[in-house]
Amino acid sequence: MKIAVISDIHGNMQALEKVLEDIKTQGCEKVLCLGDLAMAGPQPRAVIDFVQQQKDWEVIQGNTDQLIGDFCPEYMENVKSKFPVMANALAEEILFMEDERKEYLHSLPPQKMLSIEGVKILMVHGSPRRNNEDILPNRPISEIEEICKGVDADLIFCGHTHVPCGYQTEKKQTVVNVGSVGRPMTEGAKACYVVANIEDGGFSIEHRFLDYDRELAAEILMKRTFEGREQVAQMLLNPTQRHV
Repeated sequence: MKIAVISDIHGNMQALEKVLEDIKTQGCEKVLCLGDLAMAGPQPRAVIDFVQQQKDWEVIQGNTDQLIGDFCPEYMENVKSKFPVMANALAEEILFMEDERKEYLHSLPPQKMLSIEGVKILMVHGSPRRNNEDILPNRPISEIEEICKGVDADLIFCGHTHVPCGYQTEKKQTVVNVGSVGRPMTEGAKACYVVANIEDGGFSIEHRFLDYDRELAAEILMKRTFEGREQVAQMLLNPTQRHV
């Protein structure tokens, strides 16, 4: 069975539509979504509504989904102290996003375990330990093994960092960061996702990188009203950092 694994859409319908076209051409039978559907993106409502309609998808909650769906003043102060523009975007989501959409983000599970073709798969957003823990390239394998300690899964899919990578532990666990659909930190700012081919207890992994209409996405994002939207729009065109 071929499955697609996507993460970190961040309200970018242009990128999501291009990825979905490619998923279809790849013959994927199932989609796993690792969260971060909306915040600081061009069309957060459209993405939330689309994902909510996909009854056959497996979807978990990302850290920004939690910020919106489980909002409290402590969250705002924490984000504001580190990333003031993202705090402005969060404030706009909280003020103007409808309750039913917030409730959907609130209702998403933080993790999910699946079994496909004899392979045990754990879906997380950041890591098995925390939804905002970074699994980035070039981390010592000892750190990855500590992060995954006690996890009974053959294959762990994560996102959050917007940077694709992968690891094989000494216990033969495979950890794959699938990158970002909607705010990629990749060369050429290409939308990124994973196709996994799972068969008879084994699997292969392919990261796929796709061009999409970044200029249109940035133009739509500029129509939002939160202060600092220009910087976030620029991140779609020429990404140099995940947060501002």
